[in-house]
Amino acid sequence: MIPRVHKMGTRTIGLIRYLYGPGTHEEHTDPRLVAAWDSLVPDPGRNSKATYGDLQRLLDQPVEALPKSRRPTEHVWHLSVRAAPEDPILSDEQWGDIARRMVAATGIAPDGDTAACRWAAVRHADDHIHIIATTVREDGRRPRRHNEAKRSQAEAHLIEADYGLRRLNTGDGTAAQRPTSAERHKATRHQRERTPREELRESVRHAAAGAQSEEEFFDRLTHTGLLVKRRVAPSGDLLGYTVALPDDRNKNGEPVFYSGSKLAPDLSLPRVRERWTLPAKSPSDEGVSPEQPALPPVTGPAYARRRATTATWQALLLIEHGDDGTAAARIAAAGEVLDALAETSAAHTRRELRDAAFAFERASRSHVRTARGHDHALRQAAHDLAHSGPALGSGEDGATTAMLIDTAFFLVTAAANWHARKHHAQQAEAARQAAEHLRVAYEIAAAQPMSVLHQRGRSLSLQRRQAAVLRQALPEIAEQVLAEPGWPALAATLADTRAAGHNPAHLLAEATRHRELDSATSVSDVLVWRLRRLAHLPADPAASLPRRAATTQPVPKAANNASRRR
Repeated sequence: MIPRVHKMGTRTIGLIRYLYGPGTHEEHTDPRLVAAWDSLVPDPGRNSKATYGDLQRLLDQPVEALPKSRRPTEHVWHLSVRAAPEDPILSDEQWGDIARRMVAATGIAPDGDTAACRWAAVRHADDHIHIIATTVREDGRRPRRHNEAKRSQAEAHLIEADYGLRRLNTGDGTAAQRPTSAERHKATRHQRERTPREELRESVRHAAAGAQSEEEFFDRLTHTGLLVKRRVAPSGDLLGYTVALPDDRNKNGEPVFYSGSKLAPDLSLPRVRERWTLPAKSPSDEGVSPEQPALPPVTGPAYARRRATTATWQALLLIEHGDDGTAAARIAAAGEVLDALAETSAAHTRRELRDAAFAFERASRSHVRTARGHDHALRQAAHDLAHSGPALGSGEDGATTAMLIDTAFFLVTAAANWHARKHHAQQAEAARQAAEHLRVAYEIAAAQPMSVLHQRGRSLSLQRRQAAVLRQALPEIAEQVLAEPGWPALAATLADTRAAGHNPAHLLAEATRHRELDSATSVSDVLVWRLRRLAHLPADPAASLPRRAATTQPVPKAANNASRRR
């Protein structure tokens, strides 16, 4: 249940007309009173003789009773209370009880206070009510509304428990602004999957992902097809921007523009500019050396994904064991990697990756100040992904996508654990939701390459040899891995690492050092991708097959003898 305290108003009749009216887009149905400070209050929605003015005069009586010099200009208090989409539809009596609990909790009308403020609760939809009150008590004093937003949230949690509703996590003021009822109804009428506000937020986040300058950011915004306006000061300095969807128009046929800050707190122009801070050396970076030398510019989607996997792998330990500022910076940058990955993904994984990035957006912000500059590797990875172009769903592109998703799953899980330790309930839940979408995306992306590896690892003699290596390197989890369906694929990868000149036991130890495996559905799958990355093997196992295995035609005996003579 989500309570929201709105901005104070000056005209009681204006809010009453809105609550009883058709709504901005005809979304209000059957408006009526469900509760009020007095059970005999006339209801304009049910009583044909009652008018909006009657209700307004009754609500405003304590205000009008004050001398003009003492009447507050902003005296109209407004609270909306919304149920979660999956909650059952509550009756008018239940909503009335919720309204009474809310005005008591916020200090508008405490229980047993006969001189409290006057209020009324109006219902014009199944899933929410609006409470209007005038903030002058019957005795002429003002109500005590200190921390009313927090108190309304606390009461909402109690209501959820009492009514068996979905338990929502407490917010901390860093969430993006939710779409309004009018925006949701408009999206439904136009058969949009998401509201324009949500579509714009996703598009702007994709444009900002890995952007390295203001010019690049605005170029990418324009290339997405959005309408973009820049707000420029008389001095010529750029102050902000607004964006709109070309097909989202108001009743006058004009585009509906949203500023970056109205889409999400971290999408205002000053906050986006913070991402371009030059990298600085962090104390938490001490002892963490890159696993490979500086790489040349990215030349394709597969290479960009492999480099992003390396950056994601290195960020894991720093989130789990670094200071709060650098951890927050890397979590925010992880959101950019997910945005860029979703934007360039193949069709069969795009839906789940978009949903993962959309969910993780909430986890990328908290009140912990990010130490910008320490997120450079992940932001560079996002930049490389965005500029490498869309990936194919098969071959090395598809296999490196599976490799990156597998590593990103653990990064997102680490972010969920970090937020949970900091008691950031909403962010932790958002990261968990993102992890589930990544899990599904991984299963889709990994199906083909893992099938090839599984076929190559079916040899019992090969499995026996590699089982000995596994037991030597990881005795604690060896039997668990050997019992997994993915063991043949891991056995084939261990054989590939030895053929490439590596020590498989050493690589296994490196693959599990400081990195948890408890959240993995298949430990063998995780080890396959970590080994192939550490050993610089092709992610697509078909590319590492011996050339003679690629043909189905037997070599003639005479030709074979001639070959031996040569």
